[in-house]
Amino acid sequence: MTGTQPKPHATLEKWIWILIYGGLFLVILGIATGRSDEVVGWSMALPGAALAVIGVVLIYVRSRLKP
Repeated sequence: MTGTQPKPHATLEKWIWILIYGGLFLVILGIATGRSDEVVGWSMALPGAALAVIGVVLIYVRSRLKP
């Protein structure tokens, strides 16, 4: 076969950073929105924080996977 083999955990690594950065973006957007509408701000910030935490947990999972 010619060509390069994909990295074994490339898809997982991509999702980790999407979850972390997307979650942090939602947290910041929720904080900014919470200044004018507290309910909407919390409804954006809490899921964003959960996404960021899931991303961090996936970093641990990736570290435990065998290459």
